[in-house]
Amino acid sequence: MAAKKKPTRHASALKAHRQSLKRYSRNRAAKKAIRLSLRAAVDAGKDPSKAGEMLAKASSCMDRAAQRGTIHWKTAARKKSRLAKRLAAIAAAPVAAK
Repeated sequence: MAAKKKPTRHASALKAHRQSLKRYSRNRAAKKAIRLSLRAAVDAGKDPSKAGEMLAKASSCMDRAAQRGTIHWKTAARKKSRLAKRLAAIAAAPVAAK
């Protein structure tokens, strides 16, 4: 994917493009990991011990992405809060049904 240097292309522009491609793939992988961890946590919501473990993994994943600048720290906080609320609702649902 490396572009050849043409007289009209600056070396700094080529480097900036390479950097943007690296950042794009890194950010994309981090966001995918967040989505997968959220889904896994919700799926494990029925088992309280597993749900707590998956919530911790998802929170860690979001915190890492926020620290690296992939997502905003408030976005990570909001997602963690909503996930915890959702898992609490799933855990409380069987108690309310009885």
